[in-house]
Amino acid sequence: MTTSSSDHGVSLGMPELPAPDYPDDVRARLEQDAREIIARYPDSRSALLPMLHLVQSEEGHVTRTGMQFCADVLELTTAEVAAVATFYTMYRRRPSGDYQVGVCTNTLCAVMGGDAIFSALQEHLGVGNGETTDDGKVTLEHIECNAACDYAPVMMVNWEFFDNQTPESAKRLVDDLRAGQQAEPTRGAPLCSFKETARILAGFPDERDGAVEASGGAGPASLAGLRLAKGEQPAARVVHPREGRPHHEPRTGTAADADVHPSSHDAPQDTSASDPSHPAGPVAEEGQ
Repeated sequence: MTTSSSDHGVSLGMPELPAPDYPDDVRARLEQDAREIIARYPDSRSALLPMLHLVQSEEGHVTRTGMQFCADVLELTTAEVAAVATFYTMYRRRPSGDYQVGVCTNTLCAVMGGDAIFSALQEHLGVGNGETTDDGKVTLEHIECNAACDYAPVMMVNWEFFDNQTPESAKRLVDDLRAGQQAEPTRGAPLCSFKETARILAGFPDERDGAVEASGGAGPASLAGLRLAKGEQPAARVVHPREGRPHHEPRTGTAADADVHPSSHDAPQDTSASDPSHPAGPVAEEGQ
């Protein structure tokens, strides 16, 4: 008696059927957008990255249909498109939430409490890395450095910054997102859905009132070195000295702008608010 492969759940490696096409109206709209994207480049294949963001904005992740569309429009093979779509982590390969919540767990954020935040959110949301809550609102993931170490630990929601987080503030943030309440990034444009974010990353303008003006730039702590390099008078200290002037003494400098974006972790502190069980600074002077 022969047993079919399906009885054991074994795949014979048969090729998948061709990806279904978009509905006619959707394809016509995407083709119009694609022509605008391709026109930006001297070689059409250079448009692949924004094209993948475009198809991601349609369904919330890069589907086989989306990859086939990119291949058709750019005259590439589906293998060439898939190689790019699977290489970059900003392209989702399966359905995900309206809000991509990324917790930086790279070195400095981890030391300052990023690992504690990520663990707290996993337990609070009941999901693992890369998984989505049952209501489809939040996808949680750990992410690599976002060049915001001076405000560690940092989270990003749909690639907007939420600085100086703690486990408690992170849980409040995801609760607000799931409840449909507006969450304001520390800096940058107001939040929009992941699909809307993908369209902006495809190179189309953010047409929300005031969104572009709200984008802003780096905070004072990020710009301190640049100001010094330009010969400007040093701003008020962002980091407390390890010894010398007591913390209660007045600070000097022209920039009262240190208060524009104060860090909740002005190191060294006895403990980090994000991870109280781990000291944020040395317990003794070097050499003692």
